[in-house]
Amino acid sequence: MRTNDTSARTVNAPTTHVGTTGISSLILLAVLVAAGLILNMTLGNALAMTGIKPQFIIAAYALAILLTRSTFAQAAVFGLVSAAVIQISTSIPGLNFATEVAGALTMAALIRLDVRIAGRSVTPLVAAFAATLVSGALFAVAGTVISGFAIEAALVKVPLVLGTAVFNAFVVQALYLPLRAALKR
Repeated sequence: MRTNDTSARTVNAPTTHVGTTGISSLILLAVLVAAGLILNMTLGNALAMTGIKPQFIIAAYALAILLTRSTFAQAAVFGLVSAAVIQISTSIPGLNFATEVAGALTMAALIRLDVRIAGRSVTPLVAAFAATLVSGALFAVAGTVISGFAIEAALVKVPLVLGTAVFNAFVVQALYLPLRAALKR
C-alpha cells in the first residue's frame, strides 16, 4: 500500500572526510608543511651553522596533530605526507617515510596526556620534543647503518638530534595556543 508522505525529509550534507582524514585537516597540514618547508630551506639552513638544524616540517605535522587531535591513523597519514615533502631535501631518500610516521605516531600518543607545570599545559612541548627525538634518533641510527658505518658512529649525532628536539618543542609550544585561537579549535 502506498501512502502520500508529506513529512519533511532531511538530506545530509556531504561530509568533508576522505577515509579517516578530513579535508580541512589535510588543508591545515598542507599549509603548515608548506610553511615548514620554506622555513627549513631558509631559516633552518641559516641556523644549521649553530649546530642546530631545526626541522620545521616535524614541527608542522606536530602542530597539525595537536590542532586536529588526530587519531593514530590520521597521524600516520600526516607523517607520510610530511615525509613525501621532506624528500625534496633529505640526505637519505625514502628513510623519512619510516621516521616521520614513527614521530607522528609518538605525537598522537602523547597529545592524549595532560602534562602541566605550575598549572600550565606543556603537553605540546613534551609531545613535540618526544616526536622530534624519535624521528631524529631513528633517522640518525638507520642513516648511519644504511651509509655503512658502525652504529656507534650515530653517537656524534646525539647533540644535533637533542638540539633539534628542544628547538622544535619550543616552536610547537609557542605556536600552539595562537594557532588554536586563530582556527577557533
